[in-house]
Amino acid sequence: MTTWLLIFGMLAITFVIRYSFFAWPNLRFPRAIEQGLHYVPVAVLTAIVVPGMLMPEGQWALRPDNAYLLAGLLAIVIAAFSRNLLATIAGGLLSFFLLRWAFGQLPI
Repeated sequence: MTTWLLIFGMLAITFVIRYSFFAWPNLRFPRAIEQGLHYVPVAVLTAIVVPGMLMPEGQWALRPDNAYLLAGLLAIVIAAFSRNLLATIAGGLLSFFLLRWAFGQLPI
């Protein structure tokens, strides 16, 4: 019962937040809040990606054979220089699989 209560509570909160934009379409945020909201996607993606790079097996992996960390750092460099999303994704994936192959970590 507690699980269902939690699920329906999260459903209600999510619905109210999303419905509020339709219920009050003229609602405007102060300038400082609007500027702060621009950083939300970057913060969320960073919170998702960085633990996977630093702890791929659930524990710290700051070693030279961590393909996740090396490919992530290379993707950051590609993004900084190219400013191209497709080049960043392609370069990161290519370097990740090449590093995994070079380290003998591919399950093939």
